[in-house]
Amino acid sequence: MWKAPPPAAGDNRQTRMGIVMDRHGSAIFVGDAPGLDFLNSIATPADSTIDWIDSGEGLLDWLSQAHLVPAEALKAIRAQALPGELDRVADQARTLREWFRGFVRKHKGRPLRLERLSELEPLNRLLERDQMFGRIVAQRKAEPLPLALQAMRHWRSPQALLLPVGEALARFVCTEDFSLVKACEGPVCTLLFADHTRGRARRWCSMALCGNRAKQAAHRRRLKAQQH
Repeated sequence: MWKAPPPAAGDNRQTRMGIVMDRHGSAIFVGDAPGLDFLNSIATPADSTIDWIDSGEGLLDWLSQAHLVPAEALKAIRAQALPGELDRVADQARTLREWFRGFVRKHKGRPLRLERLSELEPLNRLLERDQMFGRIVAQRKAEPLPLALQAMRHWRSPQALLLPVGEALARFVCTEDFSLVKACEGPVCTLLFADHTRGRARRWCSMALCGNRAKQAAHRRRLKAQQH
């Protein structure tokens, strides 16, 4: 089980269901939930496995693409980090990811029961470290009122990079219907997603990755059957 560690004393964009290139390859955001996108930060989109948080720099890149940490905070943390510090935080992020993957795979496909709350205590311990505050900011022009209260976070050390990830996982647990969480049916695919389609009939992480492969494989099987 993952345990929260003690507190430490070009433009990459994507659509929610899309793929974007960065120096680590194709970052995949097909989970339709930020918590699942974090689990999908390691995947096998082609012939080999890619881990987008395989290092401290990889973690910074992925957080930027996922829009979980402001660009100015990432820049400041990169500048202040001690040698090897970001790599250690990335290692903690990977441990967190695999602990939460086990939780999701254990409970996916059916409603999450209250009795599972005790299993989430490690995540609660991570959330306890957060330092959030509110700030009054200008509202977007389309809104009727001029001011809005915006949630902010202190970014006092590289360890703080884990906090928005923990928040995303907690929101996923508290707001997502686990009966809609599915694993892609691709034979070697490890990606998870929340099926928010109208008919709840989604089978693939995406048509571009596994859906088309399945169609092509079925087509080859039909051709082979016709030849016999």
